[in-house]
Amino acid sequence: MCYNRSNEKKGTEDMEKWKLDRISELYRRSKTPEGLTEEEKMEQSQLRDEYRRSVAANFQAQLESTVIVRPDGERIMVKDRKKQPKE
Repeated sequence: MCYNRSNEKKGTEDMEKWKLDRISELYRRSKTPEGLTEEEKMEQSQLRDEYRRSVAANFQAQLESTVIVRPDGERIMVKDRKKQPKE
């Protein structure tokens, strides 16, 4: 059994909403016949990279606060699991 000890919101709370909206807007514009300008393509790439970093950081934080509860009641933090000897 696993559970997460944190009460964090799921998702990309580290990234501002206007940036997520801008990523969506640029995506929609890229699908139009006019497409994006080179400047907009660069902006889109930078925003997507920031989004990926935010998702990875949130996932890492979630893993670090997750606890595995063994049948015998022993609790192991996922971040400490690599230090445990294999059985």
